[in-house]
Amino acid sequence: MPWFQRTITLTARRRGFHLITREVVSAMPAIADVTVGQLQVFIQHTSASLTINENADPDVRVDLESMINAIAPENFPYIHTMEGPDDMPAHVKSSLLGASLLVPVTDGRLNLGTWQGIYLAEHRDNATPRRLVLTLQGE
Repeated sequence: MPWFQRTITLTARRRGFHLITREVVSAMPAIADVTVGQLQVFIQHTSASLTINENADPDVRVDLESMINAIAPENFPYIHTMEGPDDMPAHVKSSLLGASLLVPVTDGRLNLGTWQGIYLAEHRDNATPRRLVLTLQGE
């Protein structure tokens, strides 16, 4: 099977953790034809990130946002402050969570655990639309 690659743009979202699994799968219909493979999801931004976590209880999203804000607070004495008080903490959060995920594909589906979902972690108060590069390989 050849490699498939597609860039998608997610609508701008408010600060927080947003479940995007369905958007990713919808954007890459070739997943249905893969028996065994992998999907890489890469975000082309430095102030938002990707993560896989619990997809059932919305309280998890609230707790993740609270915890990441405690780890990288806006009131830290950052040197890079030209783009506002949420910018440098957003870069720190992005570095901690990461810009890329690799998800196994099995029998035409993402092989996530029962309670797992793909999240966009938006770290800016006034975010822009976010671009994802989806790369699928498998047979």
